[in-house]
Amino acid sequence: MCSVITFSRVTAVHRALALTLRHRANTEGWSYAAAESRRFCPGVNYGIDSLQGPRRSYCSRMTLKEGLLFRQLFEKESSTYTYLLADTDTKQAILIDPVLETIDRDLKLIHELGLDLKVAVNTHCHADHITSTGLMKKRLVGLKSAISKFSGASADIFLSEGDKISFGKRHLTVRETPGHTDGCVSLVTDDQSMAFTGDALLIRGCGRTDFQQGCPKKLFQSVHQKIFTLPDQCLIYPAHDYLGQTMSTVGEERRFNPRLTKSLEEFVKIMDNLNLPKPNKIDIAVPANLVCGVHQV
Repeated sequence: MCSVITFSRVTAVHRALALTLRHRANTEGWSYAAAESRRFCPGVNYGIDSLQGPRRSYCSRMTLKEGLLFRQLFEKESSTYTYLLADTDTKQAILIDPVLETIDRDLKLIHELGLDLKVAVNTHCHADHITSTGLMKKRLVGLKSAISKFSGASADIFLSEGDKISFGKRHLTVRETPGHTDGCVSLVTDDQSMAFTGDALLIRGCGRTDFQQGCPKKLFQSVHQKIFTLPDQCLIYPAHDYLGQTMSTVGEERRFNPRLTKSLEEFVKIMDNLNLPKPNKIDIAVPANLVCGVHQV
């Protein structure tokens, strides 16, 4: 009798579990993607509640987006993120904010993945590192450099609000986000699932506004009008992070950013009283970046 009761209970549990899994597979269509997302993002909760809400896409979009290859790369001295995106069908690619010291690493990865790098774009004229775009153009035939038309820097392509940077079937849309510098832009994927915000919006922070035409009022307006208007689940990828954080979301920053949740007046007061030391490389980085990183040092 006991064995029969035990067997029936186990069968009932298994039947309920099978029905649950079948329901998830039929209604969500991403059981395998969820499993893979757990593997790539082990700190994310994938309980039933998270499967039913928009939060489920935060990590799965980064690692499993169909047709898009994505790599986030890091340069430790300046804590700079470089981003590589490619259309998996055509192999056309773009590179965002490349750093001179990591040019060999970046070119090796591009070669290993068999990519055709079309554009290397800088989100602004950096003050803490030298871009590798100028030298990279000498090593990759046909590569074009891009930067904001308001940056004052040299480039093959000058970017304005609404411009599209295409790579295969995909593209990034330019949103002008001045404030850290006059020539800051944010780049948004065609489906608005990812935004590369440069120094305008950092994770729980923002770029400083005390040099290079910095203006706290402009930065506040840029973030609220051009970035916080994106969907809550849009992933935020900044140009830097100094605490080991890799990404955030629009919804998180709108709720938790300690500077940008304040009023405009409070934000201006905070930014005017940061009293930060100037970047170590500003005296060589800015002049070099104004000529696309082609320089003599």
